[in-house]
Amino acid sequence: MAAKNLTASGVLYTDRRNFYIDPQVVKELWTDVAPFTTVISNRETRAIDDPMYKMFEHRNPWVKQRMVVASNPASLAAGDTESDDTDVDGIVGLNSVTDDSYLGLECEVWDTTEATKKGHVLITTVDGVKTIKFKNIGTAAIDVADNDVFIVVGNAHGEGTVSPEAWSDELRVVYNSSQIFKTPLEITGTLHAAALRGESSELARLRLQKSQEHKMQKEKAFLFGSSAVGTNLDVDNADTFTDSHRTDAGGKKVRTTMGLVTAIEKYGKSSGDDQNIFTVSAASYKFADFVDDMEKVFQYIPEAGVKLAFCGAGAMSYWSKMDGTTHLGGKSAWNINIDSSKRDSLGFNYRVLETPHGIIKLIPTPALRGPQNGYMVIVSDENLFHAQYRAPLYQTSVKTDNAYDGVKDQYMSDEGIGMTLIESHKLMKVTA
Repeated sequence: MAAKNLTASGVLYTDRRNFYIDPQVVKELWTDVAPFTTVISNRETRAIDDPMYKMFEHRNPWVKQRMVVASNPASLAAGDTESDDTDVDGIVGLNSVTDDSYLGLECEVWDTTEATKKGHVLITTVDGVKTIKFKNIGTAAIDVADNDVFIVVGNAHGEGTVSPEAWSDELRVVYNSSQIFKTPLEITGTLHAAALRGESSELARLRLQKSQEHKMQKEKAFLFGSSAVGTNLDVDNADTFTDSHRTDAGGKKVRTTMGLVTAIEKYGKSSGDDQNIFTVSAASYKFADFVDDMEKVFQYIPEAGVKLAFCGAGAMSYWSKMDGTTHLGGKSAWNINIDSSKRDSLGFNYRVLETPHGIIKLIPTPALRGPQNGYMVIVSDENLFHAQYRAPLYQTSVKTDNAYDGVKDQYMSDEGIGMTLIESHKLMKVTA
């Protein structure tokens, strides 16, 4: 009689053989599910007193003080002759209308493209709310033309004069809202009592899974969420502060938080000195472009000395590829220095990208997937925080009516993010 062997049928196969190497261990794809939320929560979490919250911000006016000529005065020779009345607009860093605080301002005069410097002038008279006169303080005639730019380089006042007229600006107010997140889990009482393989407790497994789902949905909301009432982060187009959030089918108010990526895309700029949205075309991006972009990324020097960048897998791949002629390193005689992966004390992996203007810590972020796979969100720690209206809760037995034979729990939190000075946050989009 032949010896009995392992078969692929019958009770021996279906019930008696143990195919499980580790019957109580289950592997998961994601471990560091929410690095963006983890970082901002650990850097600064603020308890807020209302689900709608405001923050103050201020831009120092002395960073950029200028005006644009809006008329065409006659050419002005060198000497002590005053110009014709000259209209100005495009005023930055000064009182919004011309007044006596303009008297004595010394300005460089540049053409409309700011490529050619024409000379220097001293503002001597204010003739209206946006009308001035000036004198040429150079040694050659100067032809001030429409759309020329006056850039303030100092001020000068006469011997024996009194103190000049003062002017001041005001703080700006920006805002956002917290958002109620609820992630439920539910099993029957029978399943709860069952002895299982894979995970010995289905309730424990679901608690872990739903905890990560709750974190991921918060992460995505903090990055990509939108708000019907805006944030007032656009200095050129003010939003109106109202509690006019949407309502659900039952008429209940549903407040949402504006995410950082959404705010940058809505209020940011794709060009100019305050550019904070950059498109990186893998096929054409050159080292010179990289240097110019990093100059703008680091123009507001971080107090920590290092900027944090949350990256999709596509963005991480791009900075890591040094080969051939398609990627940045291969198209340049310069080396792009990116170190090996390290583990942060908060539990996530990162790599360090050295740029000509500063260091960026690259943090892979699972939420940046799909259409945002090539995104890199560079944040300013000083201008970003986690807002918490109610502390996160794990609520047990939320369904108890009629002696319910089961367990229903939920994760609940009421939180959002706070952002100020939108130009200090950057978004780079790596495209094919």
